Amino acid sequence: MLKKIEAIIREDKLNDVKEALREIGIVGLNVFEIRGHGRQGGITLVGRSGSYQVDMLTKIQLNIILSEHNLEETIETILNSAATGETGDGLIFVYAVEEAIRIRTRQRGQEAVMYPGDIDERKHRGKTYAPGGDVDSR
Repeated sequence: MLKKIEAIIREDKLNDVKEALREIGIVGLNVFEIRGHGRQGGITLVGRSGSYQVDMLTKIQLNIILSEHNLEETIETILNSAATGETGDGLIFVYAVEEAIRIRTRQRGQEAVMYPGDIDERKHRGKTYAPGGDVDSR
């Protein structure tokens, strides 16, 4: 089964997270600049004219579609590389993906989201995945 990770992280942690994901073999991802706030409710800035509240902070949203068997390692990688220990480090959401289809090749499912050199290829060189996630040795 395929999963979607939607991670909302601090802007300044984007490069750390991308590098850590690259190291474990996560090749495909989308990055969005978003604005919002969570429990912290924003921040108070102090300037020459006094202080004011900024309640919609810029954050980064990462979207990653991956095989379920890579989910925990990827989550751990994001947690380790995105954490500062301060309020506002972000959130990770995980969703089931019903179907994925690569437009160019019409591949479906896990094959549609695999890339040369990705986490699946690195972990399972010499093995291929049959539909449904079964591993066949070759």
